Amino acid sequence: MSKQNWGKRAYAVLALFAATAMALPAQTFTTLHSFDGGDGQNPQAAVLVQGIDGNLYGTVASGGTYSGGAVFKITPSGTFTTIYNFCSQSGCSDGKYPLAGLVQATSGYVYGTTAGGGANGGANCASYPGCGTVFRIAPSGGSTFETLYSFCVQSGCTDGANPVGTLVKAASGDLYGTTNAGGANCVVHGGCGTVFKITPSGTLTTLYSFCPQSGCADGAGLEVGLVQATNGDFYGTTEGGGAGNGTVFRITPSGTLTMLHSFGGTDGSTPWAGLVQATSGYLYGTTEIGGANGAGTVFRIAPSGGSTFKTLYSFCAQSGCTDGDEPMAGLVQATNGDFYGTTSNAGTNGGGTVFKITPSGKLTTVYSFCAQSGCTDGFKPLAGLVQATNGNFYGTTFYGGNCGGTYGCGTVFSLSVGLGPFVETQPTSSKVGAAVQILGTDLTGATTVTFNSTAAAFTVVSPTLIATTVPAGATTGTVQVVTPSRTLSSNMPFRVLP
Repeated sequence: MSKQNWGKRAYAVLALFAATAMALPAQTFTTLHSFDGGDGQNPQAAVLVQGIDGNLYGTVASGGTYSGGAVFKITPSGTFTTIYNFCSQSGCSDGKYPLAGLVQATSGYVYGTTAGGGANGGANCASYPGCGTVFRIAPSGGSTFETLYSFCVQSGCTDGANPVGTLVKAASGDLYGTTNAGGANCVVHGGCGTVFKITPSGTLTTLYSFCPQSGCADGAGLEVGLVQATNGDFYGTTEGGGAGNGTVFRITPSGTLTMLHSFGGTDGSTPWAGLVQATSGYLYGTTEIGGANGAGTVFRIAPSGGSTFKTLYSFCAQSGCTDGDEPMAGLVQATNGDFYGTTSNAGTNGGGTVFKITPSGKLTTVYSFCAQSGCTDGFKPLAGLVQATNGNFYGTTFYGGNCGGTYGCGTVFSLSVGLGPFVETQPTSSKVGAAVQILGTDLTGATTVTFNSTAAAFTVVSPTLIATTVPAGATTGTVQVVTPSRTLSSNMPFRVLP
């Protein structure tokens, strides 16, 4: 991605429209927090992440005490705390501009990336104050912050530069990520990007450098992170390369890359978002533009790629684009089996939307932003949604809220559509005898934990966390927790590995 495009991503301007719409019946939309600049502004991370303490964690791209962005946590009811301000160290050696989301390890630390800052500059990063970092911080914040890696430590930034994608925690315990620039095959001020692996302690290995092929047929420019599929491989998208409109690719944990689909425009163009693997096994994603109406798409593809690709929906299919325009974030599969996502523009009020789409492609607009006077409910959501274990969705908007100025500083919101609570396992697959964390809501007094009907020994650590191990005889299937008030099922099957 060019520096100009990064500027577009971080500081795009959207005209305000009249606010007249409201949420559909049986839904509750709540603005939990409005950023004011001092606590950060313009959140655009891929998604918030629910921690083992039940709180939600995220980043803001700019603002904060030192104007370098921040890491924050917020309770499901809206109590907001800034836990770290970037650029608190001389020369922003601790990083600047966290554009990606966070991931929490079983240790409790949350890991993330910054697009700028760090200990190294270099010609490939001349438009940034540094080439970016990987960091970790405990939920308590403060002195627990640690910069694990500063990019461009190698000549020519062959190790990559400017990571803007969220890390993914692999089944091995290592973290995998992407950089938008740098790599072995790129020129100054550009870069085709890389895929890397980093250990929880900070040892980085570059697995793949994009654009070794003529015309970058393998893809170039990575806006987002990866997803590890049930087959153990990782899948992702590039915004450029291929036929010129971006690609979908597969990469093994050791670094062998296969391009699965090259976008041609009519089937979508410029995927700025990552992928999600559905319970069916298909991978689902979005493109920012392209499609039948030039306003972006929702697509699916099998892990094998090839002819399995299908465009499910092209935005702006409705008059006035009331169904939304330019989805810049990925999807989340909810416990009802449908997918939920956001569009950054259009909708009834011009401020973007939250939408629901079935696995077969039937789309419903769930909420249109700028429904409140002055867009105090937020507008231009660049990030996707997370479904917390209480059943509600949480997300952020880049603009809007109450901080004043022309566009506002952004918001954090919740959206209830009537889905009930559930439990989530970390990890989602492991061998018999392996430790597993179960996240949930109101877990105190739990009496039973089963893995596909096989009982497991467990300890209730807190109202939001159970510690257990995969029991002997367990098979792949649903994890259930019985509490005094209800039986909670896992949001996806737990895979028992051989």
